[in-house]
Parts: sequence; structure tokens; C-alpha cells
Amino acid sequence: MGLNYIDGRWVAAQSGATFERRNPADRSDVIGTFPDSGHDDVEIAVSALIKAAPAWAATAPERRAEILEAAAANLESNAAALVDELVREEGKTRAEATMEVGRTPMNLRFYAAEAVRTTGTTYPSPGEGLVFTVREPVGVVGAITPWNFPLNIPSRKIGPALAAGNVLLLKPSELTPLMGQRLVEALLAGGLPPGVIALVQGSGKAGAAVVADSRVDAITFTGSTQTGRAIHAAVGPERRSQLEMGGKNPVVVLEGADLDKAASLIVKGAFGLSGQACTGTSRVVAVDAIHDDLLSRVVVLAQKLVVGAGGDEGVTMGALASAGQYRKFLDYVQVGLDDGAELICGGTPHDDNADGFFVTPTVFSGGTPEMRIVTEEVFGPLLVFLRTENFDSAVDLANNTEYGLSSSVVTNDIATALAFAARTKTGLVKINQPTTGMSMNAPFGGFKASSTQTNKEQAGESMMGFYQCEKTIYLSGLA
Repeated sequence: MGLNYIDGRWVAAQSGATFERRNPADRSDVIGTFPDSGHDDVEIAVSALIKAAPAWAATAPERRAEILEAAAANLESNAAALVDELVREEGKTRAEATMEVGRTPMNLRFYAAEAVRTTGTTYPSPGEGLVFTVREPVGVVGAITPWNFPLNIPSRKIGPALAAGNVLLLKPSELTPLMGQRLVEALLAGGLPPGVIALVQGSGKAGAAVVADSRVDAITFTGSTQTGRAIHAAVGPERRSQLEMGGKNPVVVLEGADLDKAASLIVKGAFGLSGQACTGTSRVVAVDAIHDDLLSRVVVLAQKLVVGAGGDEGVTMGALASAGQYRKFLDYVQVGLDDGAELICGGTPHDDNADGFFVTPTVFSGGTPEMRIVTEEVFGPLLVFLRTENFDSAVDLANNTEYGLSSSVVTNDIATALAFAARTKTGLVKINQPTTGMSMNAPFGGFKASSTQTNKEQAGESMMGFYQCEKTIYLSGLA
């Protein structure tokens, strides 16, 4: 049975309420029972974190770095078990789980190095004395994290928050509570003082309680745009928020492109993680001259994917994460048909896997800008092709969305590649690469409805700024 971690103790929810998490690939397989927390649990957790904050802020940066390094080593020593648990809890394939489990300790080590790089700046004084800045922890950080990367994404929030000297409340998705617990266990095993972190499990009401508590100084969130907008409105101007939200990511393919390469990277971006990635490819914008040839190649590759339980040998696309994801996907297939798109392949439950939330990789053609499958985030293995005339119209179609996370162009012409990079309205631009797959040492974040567009995740000059307050000090008159 899973528990919350509050004030240095593993505890049940104050109400005694629980929820059950089952394997999405085998609904008879119970992962565990976890606390269904609410306002009272969050209130106690935040109060305890506030008490622990001064001592952790005063902890030497070198010690904070040591703890994050030790937590990374703990995760690595338990990698095999974590892969098995991640496959069961989230539904992804073993290859995908192995990649995530390997990436997570690398993240913690990356941020451990940031703990000892926090510096201020000295400025020329307008008169006598000295003007300089120092950076201090924000205070209490609330991290609300999604289920699709339940180790990797939390580590990108926990790592910099703790490195900067903040205390942190983690509210993982109710679909992946065990992975949240495993992260906290690794940090404690690494020597993190018990009161510095809190784990509050539960559904949306627990997340809402974290956001509503005015004592939480900063909220970092990854998830849907709808939820992100609600968080932004609730936090207001007095507190800070870092929001990474949805996407409707296009791949633009132009005449002269390597179509085999284009098809391969499109299928990887569209159907990896069963399409459940914010950077996943959901639209293909192809010029007339190569549209039909590219479509046929993508369909061939999509139909070669092996759908099944992520731990089974040879499986290349796992289950959807929940009953809600399963219903949403099938609803969008019907929406596409109702709007007049042509279903080329897939669009059905995978009948060979009746015990889980399995669907077939799905490709539509005949997409038009007003169709819902073209404009709305499906978050599943559904890809739609749009036909266009030339580069200019292709870029216009690619940009015709409220989202602006990731985009890709497939071309052999450097001038075209650079023109696309200049004109696409996305925070991440890939050239001859899938829309998915980002470097851990580069800034991550989108434009428009995909992000708050400040203090990006992963790396870059603004990464640590979200977790720190800058104070300017004027010094003079000392004897």
C-alpha cells in the first residue's frame, strides 16, 4: 500500500480515503492502493515544509549537490526494478521505460552541478560603497507532474528546486503514484533531510489544494493547457508559476525530401509512447508532389508496429494509460470521421489485447484546418495528413494552431531549413528529426498555449531563475 510522505513520516490521507491503480495493459493486475488526499493533507504538508525551509536554505550548496548525486546513484542501483514497475504502472514499452529510468538520474546529476554554480553580480556603484546581488530560494515549491514521464519530468522540477535550496511538495499524477513514491524514496536514501520534501498523492482535488495554498510560493506544472490556465488564474501575480502544457505538433515534408527518412521519423514521433507525449507528432503537412507517396510509406510503417503489453517481447507500442485516455482516443476517431477526414488505417481497439487499453495506430488523410482532429490535442496514436501546395502554405498550415510546442521540417535544402526555423511559431524546432526527443542540456518549452514562455525547463539561462529570488544589496558606510 502506498502512502503520503508528510513531515518526515509515511502516512495515510487524513480522511482515510484511498484509490486503486491498476496496470493499463492488464486490468486484473493491481499496482497498489494509495491515499486520496485533499485540503487537510496539503495544509499539514505545507506547514511542515515551512518549518524545514530555513535549515535547508542554509545547507551548504556542496551538501545539496551530494544528496542529489546520491539519489541518482540510488535510482541507478534499482534501475531493473524501476523499469518493471514503470512498464506495469504507466503502460509504456520496456524500451521506453529503460530510456526514462536511465535519463532520470542523469537529470539529478545535472542539477546537482547547478547547486554550486549559484552566483550573484557586482555592479559599479553610483557613489560610495558597493552594489551587488545575491540569489536566495523562493521558499515552498509545489510540483504537479504528469503520468506520461512520471520519473523524468518530476526530476526536472525536484532537481533544480532542491539544488537552489527550496523545500518541495510533489503531487504526482494519480495514474502513476508509485513512481512518485519511488522518487521520494531515492531522495531520502540519498540523505535528504526528512522535512525538506513532501509527497501528497491523489486526484485533482489534491492538486487544486496545492495551488490554492497561498503559502506555496511557486507552482511548477506539466500537463494540459486547460489545467495550466486554471493554475495561472489561481496563482495570480503575487506568486510565480512555470507551466508546460499541450501541443499539436506538425512535421512539414517538402519536395525533394528523403521520404523513407520522413516516414520513419513521423511514425516515431506519432506512435512512440502510444502518442501520449506533449511533443508527439499529430499533424503531417505534405506538399502535393510527395503527399501520396509519403502517406503510403507512413501507413506501411504504422501497420508494422506491434501493439501489446509493454513488457512482452517484440512489442513496439504499449497500452494507453487509462480508461479515460482509451475513450478519448476512440471518441476522436469518430470526430475525425464525422468531420469528413478519411480513415486510412487503425482507429479501432486492438482485439488481441482485450484485457488492457490497447488501440491500433491510426492515420487519417484529407485533414483541413477547421477539423477538430487537426486543431485539438488528442494525446493518443492518431495522426492526420494535410495536403498543401508549397513551402509558404505549408508553414501557414503548420502555424495554424493555438499551440506552439514543437515542429519539424524534412528537407535537404539548408536555406529551406533555416527559413522554416525562422518562421515556425514553436519553442522547439527540429530539422530532419522527430518532434519528440529533447536534449537534457538545452531549454525546453513552447510558445502560445503550450507554455508560460518564461523560466523554461531542463536547461538554459532561465532554468534556475524560477527557483530563486534575486536580492540587490547596497553596501556603504562601514568603518
